[in-house]
Amino acid sequence: MHVQYLQHVPHEGPGRIAEWARDRGHTIEGAHLYDGDSLPEPAEFDWLVVMGGPMSVHDTEAHPWLAKEKRLIAEAIAAGKTVLGICLGGQLLAQVLGAEVREHDRREIGWYPIEATDRARDWPPTADLPDRFPVFHWHGDTFAIPDEADRLYGSEACVNQAFVSEDRVVGFQCHPEATAESIAALIEATEVDPGPSVQDPETLLPAADRLEDLRSYCYTLLDGLAEQCSSPPGSATNPGSDREIDGPGR
Repeated sequence: MHVQYLQHVPHEGPGRIAEWARDRGHTIEGAHLYDGDSLPEPAEFDWLVVMGGPMSVHDTEAHPWLAKEKRLIAEAIAAGKTVLGICLGGQLLAQVLGAEVREHDRREIGWYPIEATDRARDWPPTADLPDRFPVFHWHGDTFAIPDEADRLYGSEACVNQAFVSEDRVVGFQCHPEATAESIAALIEATEVDPGPSVQDPETLLPAADRLEDLRSYCYTLLDGLAEQCSSPPGSATNPGSDREIDGPGR
């Protein structure tokens, strides 16, 4: 299996996802859009992983590649690919599927628990995860759940933490892929302002056991998603694939 990830800033890479892919014998390759890399074609990958970033999904004027990236996401969904979005990536997936993405009423930065919905308890990739567990968060925007998707998780500060559509398209607001290195890179690159759901930098760097738990949860999710999506895409189509996506094609 070949995993293609899209990276928007130098300090938000694939983290634990890259580790998982290599451990499982998959190939993984990145397109660093901030550095001018070209986008791949859907035929070139099995999974598309869309990473986070500080920009908004609406910032197409400042970041023209966003419009082309949305087009690729829509094409990958229509082609029946497995698509996973993290933070900004989850927001991009939600918007491509027709849902609203907006600035949230508060920033959520730190280690906060997410709680499973009935759908998460029943869906095979998440069925073996705890009903409630701490995950790393770093976001100021939020997405609505697309019409054809189901909500998987929520937190106290942000009710929409994850969704799944067609069992192959999964968007996360939080960061299940976080590692000690990725958290340190975020802290170094971003000024953290105080807020009701913002932890101080000392709290953001967790004990090793918390990171190991998150690694286990991430691997469980990815292993389950790989098993869920192991059958060939065939002629799968996305009900939202005909929606207008701003900007030209690649």
